[in-house]
Amino acid sequence: MGFLSAGTSFVRYRVIDEIPKGLWPQVSDLLQEHCFQDIDQSSEERSFGWVSIDNMLDTTWNTAPVHKGEFLAFALRVDTRRISPAVFKKHYQQAFEDLSARVKEQGKKFIGREQKKELREQVRLRLLTRTLPVPAVFDVAWDPKTNHILFAGTQEKMRLLFEDLFTLTFKLHLEPLTPFFLAWNLLQEEQRRQLNEYEPAVFIA
Repeated sequence: MGFLSAGTSFVRYRVIDEIPKGLWPQVSDLLQEHCFQDIDQSSEERSFGWVSIDNMLDTTWNTAPVHKGEFLAFALRVDTRRISPAVFKKHYQQAFEDLSARVKEQGKKFIGREQKKELREQVRLRLLTRTLPVPAVFDVAWDPKTNHILFAGTQEKMRLLFEDLFTLTFKLHLEPLTPFFLAWNLLQEEQRRQLNEYEPAVFIA
């Protein structure tokens, strides 16, 4: 769920690099350089990139600006094609029986491993072109004053994708604001050493 929903879950980050001078006016251009590319008319299995937080179809930020008051707000869109295993099994079996009949007509006794591998790939690609990708959108809110960022996605794969794309786009690195990092930033050197040496405790046997 996004930030404009009644409820949402999110992960907090902070930018650990120094922000270059002149970055803020370039944000829209940088986002457009790595914006989402549609794959509806292709057989690609996945596409991802930045879109407007107000409209996932807007990759140029014409309908709404990135700047929202004191914040920057945009979204990560990920479109994924998935073929049901049952659907693939059905169509592969049909293709295999057709191939078996042709092989017998040619006087051959069996289908080789490479032929089976090639057949599976042909079936997969054919089904991909007939399968519409499913979109998912994850909102991003960036506070330039604190350099804290909220990402409305908690799955590890999506978090890693967001972190990598953010660094690629802005040449900045993120640090997750977990309880450990929050405490680390508040403590002095000796206290940090002690924190690093703490062992987890089990309170229920």
